[in-house]
Amino acid sequence: MAPKFYQVVALYHFCVLDDVSQKQVAISQKAESLQIKGTLLLAREGINGTVAGTPEAIQGLLAFLESFDAFQGLEYKLSQAAEMPFLRLKVRIKDEIVTMGQPNIDPLKKVGAYVTPNEWNDLIQDPDVVLVDTRNDYEVAIGTFEGAINPNTESFREFPEWVKNNLQPNKDKKVAMFCTGGIRCEKATSYLLQEGFENVFHLKGGILKYLEDIPEQDSLWDGECFVFDQRVAIKHGLKEGSYDLCYGCRCPINADDKAHPHFEEGVCCPHCTDTLTDEQKARFRMRQRQMRLAKERGTQHIGSTPNPSSSSI
Repeated sequence: MAPKFYQVVALYHFCVLDDVSQKQVAISQKAESLQIKGTLLLAREGINGTVAGTPEAIQGLLAFLESFDAFQGLEYKLSQAAEMPFLRLKVRIKDEIVTMGQPNIDPLKKVGAYVTPNEWNDLIQDPDVVLVDTRNDYEVAIGTFEGAINPNTESFREFPEWVKNNLQPNKDKKVAMFCTGGIRCEKATSYLLQEGFENVFHLKGGILKYLEDIPEQDSLWDGECFVFDQRVAIKHGLKEGSYDLCYGCRCPINADDKAHPHFEEGVCCPHCTDTLTDEQKARFRMRQRQMRLAKERGTQHIGSTPNPSSSSI
């Protein structure tokens, strides 16, 4: 019998891991035994990822992770999904658990000041505060905080260059930053401090914690929050949002996008129809046909829903 709902956990922790390969094997075996799906990234700097399973399975995984000394103080956020939001389990070893490409940055040594969700509104309504969304452009497009600066980055690697080109004149001001679950801001605030910024703040627990804790009527959040699983987006109370994902470009799409004449289910959307080649579209149409046939047979095509970008909270 399928569970009433699946519990989704977005987690991260910076630490020093000297035995990354051994941790990968142990965590993979435990997660597989609990029938958990999703992606976990391991590096010498820690762990990051989003996975889902039954509530009992997720609690079992969290207890297992916290049994390691290295993962004491694990940061995580829980939410729910009506259906399993992942197709498979991946436990991968990476150079960084969130890729910024700045090897001299160490969030274990210095980060900005944490601001709780209950304190966040007062901070960002201060006219002297520069509010920066550290996420990528496709994430910002479906929701952000009122008045936030969008760096228009396609990847987190571009963020340091954006800071040098755009944020340097604000060194003497208070800079408040936020991201989905907090991990990107650990590195982003550490980078700003290294660059000579003095008054740097970030939202503790990220947007996910804010949407969980702050009632909608008191919220300064506008829109929905992109998440790195097949729910695509969530809204206040961590309820599932209204967006789907385009298979062609992996961009979140809404009802207007799907009503557009350039939208073709499983193939392309208004954002990518002019950038995909005829060969790509033909391949995606074949995949869509295979999915339809699998559904008619009562089976699931392994690629029935496009996976969002690599997990990063």
